[in-house]
Amino acid sequence: MEVSNRVSRLKPSATLAAAAKAKALKEQGVDVLSLTLGEPDFATPKNIQQAAIASIEDGRASYYTPVAGIPALIDSIVKRTEIDYGITYKSNEVMVGTGAKFILYALFQTILNPGDEVIIPIPYWVSYDAQVELAEGKSVFVEGHQDNGFKVTVEDLEKATTDKTKAFILNSPCNPTGAIYTADELEKIGNWAVKHNILIVADDIYGKLVYNGNVFTPIATLSEEIKNQTLVINGVSKSYAMTGWRIGYALGDKQIISQMTKIASQATSNPTAVSQYAALEALSGDQAEVEKMRQVFEERLNHFYQRISDLPGFKLDKPQGAFYLYPDISECLVNCGYDNVTNWVNDLLEEAHVAVVTGEGFGTDRHIRLSYATDLETLDKSVDQIAMFIEKKAKK
Repeated sequence: MEVSNRVSRLKPSATLAAAAKAKALKEQGVDVLSLTLGEPDFATPKNIQQAAIASIEDGRASYYTPVAGIPALIDSIVKRTEIDYGITYKSNEVMVGTGAKFILYALFQTILNPGDEVIIPIPYWVSYDAQVELAEGKSVFVEGHQDNGFKVTVEDLEKATTDKTKAFILNSPCNPTGAIYTADELEKIGNWAVKHNILIVADDIYGKLVYNGNVFTPIATLSEEIKNQTLVINGVSKSYAMTGWRIGYALGDKQIISQMTKIASQATSNPTAVSQYAALEALSGDQAEVEKMRQVFEERLNHFYQRISDLPGFKLDKPQGAFYLYPDISECLVNCGYDNVTNWVNDLLEEAHVAVVTGEGFGTDRHIRLSYATDLETLDKSVDQIAMFIEKKAKK
């Protein structure tokens, strides 16, 4: 049976594809060092685990819940946002979903008609473009140049704006670059969006993972007008080491939220009940483990950044947040006899047994993404093997 044109055009996630290749080699007995997934290597904190177990044992996790999430979790999202952001949302302005990725999917299905345009800065998280395409929208890419920290400016956005522009995706701290927009940069972008009535999709999933004295400013906090123009996307996966629990949420315009909830009612029903009770504890319970994990990521960044910077032909700026490095390896490609970054990445895996993600999945053809959400020993061994691979190729 033939499949739809829509799914035929769809590309698999570059990060998941890279992780799957690494896993397949591991299953063949190869000692693969994987720097692919944006997944903390910590176990979910004990207090969160215990809250989930309690919800199973007392029966709360056995039943359907409201599609948008249990009231207690919605209340905890409102309170956590008040604490972290200093702004208030009403309960009907919040939706919980099966991961932040599904929240984004439901959002684009809600706001886009065929041909509507979404401005996406390059580099971008691998699923933004695919999700816009699935909603029959059109991605309009604007390059954030490395000499500007990979960040786009209002001048860049003005050039890309048309009467079809419906939304702009802001991911700060950014996956894959780790870049953070300043408050001044964000205020200019926010005022541009208000002026043109363009929805800001603020993917704040890495907002708690900021290092070395840098500051994350949520764009929704800059003015009431900008807040009203913003749909905030967040979740518990990254900051609370809960990737497998699949809980994300959105905050914003109640009409958009209600329509996103309608989509979820026909797609997933409610988010998994036990995961909601775990997320409730994550957001309302002791936050000490969040800071401990952040400190470990900061230590890894400072160590790993220096080692990667020392590799021949690698050029990168130090990330400010998230847990990725995104070096430009164009000089290394030339020195090693490659004209394609994906071929270099594939050979690195096959020959040196180090798995990274090609920049082509993020919209650039000269970068690679390396995740430092793993232990220092693995990071050091990875750098050693990358260095040997480069040395071997450069001699040919």
